[in-house]
Amino acid sequence: MSAGPGQVLFEFVRHWSRRTAPDVAEQGRLVMVVESVHAVSGRRAATVNAVAHEIGIDQSGASRLVKEAAAAGYLVLRAADGDARRREVDVTQAGHELLEQAHAWQEEVFAQLTTGWSERRRTQFRRDLLSLLERSHPSA
Repeated sequence: MSAGPGQVLFEFVRHWSRRTAPDVAEQGRLVMVVESVHAVSGRRAATVNAVAHEIGIDQSGASRLVKEAAAAGYLVLRAADGDARRREVDVTQAGHELLEQAHAWQEEVFAQLTTGWSERRRTQFRRDLLSLLERSHPSA
C-alpha cells in the first residue's frame, strides 16, 4: 500500500527539517525565531509567549531562541509600553536582512526542486500550499 498524501506531506517536512549540517541548522533556528517575531508583529505585540505559540514550543525554549537571536543582533528585547514587567521583541535591521537572505535562498531551493515544472504548475502548487496554510490556522 502506498503512502497517503498526509504521510507524504509529513515525510517531506521531516526530510527538510533534518537535512542540514549543524551550523546551518543553527542558522535555520535563528531564521525561524526571527520569522516568527516578524509574523507575530504583524498581528499583535510580539512577546516571548506569543513567539512560543507561533513556533509551537514552550516558553522557556522560545525565550532561549529569542535571547540567541538578540545576541546575534537579529532581535531586540524591550519593556512593553505601559507594563515594564512585560517584554516585547522587535526585529532589527540585521534581522530584516537575515530574512531577505533566507527568503531568497528559499526561492532558489523551490526553483531547483521544481525544475521542469511549468509556471502554471508552480503557481497552482503555491496556491495549494497557501490554502493548506490558511486552513491550519485557527479561525479568528
